[in-house]
Amino acid sequence: MGKIWILVGERLALGLVTLIVVSALIFVGVELLPGDLAQQILGQSATPETVAAFRRELGLDQPAVYRYLHWLAGVAHGEFGNSLANGRPISDLLAVRLKNTLFLASFAAAISVPTALFLGVMAALYRNSIFDRLCNVVALTWVSLPEFFVAYVLVLFLAVRVALFPAISSIDAEMSLAEMLYRSFLPALTLMLVVIAHMMRMTRAAIINVLASPYVEMARLKGLSRLRVVLFHALPNALAPIINVVALNLAYLVVGVVVVEVVFVYPGLGQLLVDAVTNRDVMVVQSVGLVFAAAYILLNLLADILSIVTNPRLMNQR
Repeated sequence: MGKIWILVGERLALGLVTLIVVSALIFVGVELLPGDLAQQILGQSATPETVAAFRRELGLDQPAVYRYLHWLAGVAHGEFGNSLANGRPISDLLAVRLKNTLFLASFAAAISVPTALFLGVMAALYRNSIFDRLCNVVALTWVSLPEFFVAYVLVLFLAVRVALFPAISSIDAEMSLAEMLYRSFLPALTLMLVVIAHMMRMTRAAIINVLASPYVEMARLKGLSRLRVVLFHALPNALAPIINVVALNLAYLVVGVVVVEVVFVYPGLGQLLVDAVTNRDVMVVQSVGLVFAAAYILLNLLADILSIVTNPRLMNQR
């Protein structure tokens, strides 16, 4: 048990260092954007004196290293600053949009994860059957298609021609849960189709790899049914790679929603990021990028820890 806690501490420290490095890269990337921020906000008609005064107000006259450390210290205290576009506290903007993004990701995950695991187990159970080949063909098709194309196809057939669901997924906190699920169904379905395809293929591959082990052959020789062999012998020993795949896809559901949210005008972090880039709101861009990076790192860290807990042999690997 002590080794597990030491390992968790090491992973947390590594995740923290990675997050600091990512925050520095985000800050540098924003700093390298062409043009003068103050000039762009005030417009070309602004006088040089007005631009200089506005730069001092924004703190842009300070060295980049000082501004980065000041921003990082504020983030450590939960203070992301104010939006340059509307002056609102960024933490308020993040709280609302993050809640919406997590709602969409949870909606998609609640259906896609059990569905993908079921299809992966069944495909491995009936390997090389018509069901298995059909699942592989459909999965490869959906994985090969970009998210925006899938989204527009769903809008065309389910929102325009049939008019079952709204093409614009606008939700707010005053709506009932049923209304929110209805309005966010199309963006969630877009994410589901891609995530289910990827998780199903990886689950199938992990179980088939375990089925080639000697102890599985021994279980078969004892007369156990194929379903019992897969569920009670192969699946538990394939949990480590499956957990990694699930965690990576959950990270995608949180981080990779930018395109989907823009297509459906969904009020999440992805839409906030695009709006901030359009308005040159660098403070919001930095904050959203940091939240995305933190979510991705934490989910990968959780996957790493759960994989080792489910397979203690990984603790001894070096």
